[in-house]
Amino acid sequence: MKKFVIIHGTKGSPEGNWFPWLAEVLRHQHAEVVTPRLPTPDGQNLANWLSEFSRQVGVIDEGTTLIGHSLGATFLLRILERQKAPVVRSIFVAGLIDKIGIPEYDQLNSSFIETSYDWNTIQKNAGSVVCLSGENDPYVPAEQGEQLAANLGVKNRIIPRGGHLNAEFGYTSFSELLGSLNLAAA
Repeated sequence: MKKFVIIHGTKGSPEGNWFPWLAEVLRHQHAEVVTPRLPTPDGQNLANWLSEFSRQVGVIDEGTTLIGHSLGATFLLRILERQKAPVVRSIFVAGLIDKIGIPEYDQLNSSFIETSYDWNTIQKNAGSVVCLSGENDPYVPAEQGEQLAANLGVKNRIIPRGGHLNAEFGYTSFSELLGSLNLAAA
C-alpha cells in the first residue's frame, strides 16, 4: 500500500490548511495517510519532533511519500538525513532552511535550522523531489525556497498569489500539489 505522511509546521496541526483535504483525497485512492500531531509551540524542538514522528508514523520506506509544509518541510530534511533507504517522493511546500526574520518563529524553529544540512544524504534519500513556494510569502523569504530547491537539484515552482500556501491564503485544498503527486506512478 502507498503511504503518505503529511507534516504540519510551527503552530500548525493535522487539521489545518489543506492537510485534511489531501488526506481524504489520498484515502479515496486507497492509500495509507499519516498526519502526525507534533508538539508546537510548547515542546517544539527537533528531538521532540523526531521522537513523536517515530512513534506516530512508524516505518518510512521506498513506498512512502513525505509532504511537509513550512517548518514541516525543514523537518523532512532532518528525517531524510537519518534515513537508511530512500523514499519514493519528497514534497517541500513553503519550505525554509534558515531564520525567517520573525523572532518568535526563529526561536521556535532554532533547533531545526541550527546545524548545516547533509545535502548529499538528503538528495540520496529524497526520491523524486518537488518544491512549491507561494508568490509573496509573508513568512518565508523567497530566496529560502530557491536555495532549498537548488540544494535538492530541482526548480522551485512558484504558485502565483500563493502567499504561504496555507488557509490564510485560501489553501484549504491544493490542486497544484495533488497534480505533482502523479498518483498513477506512486
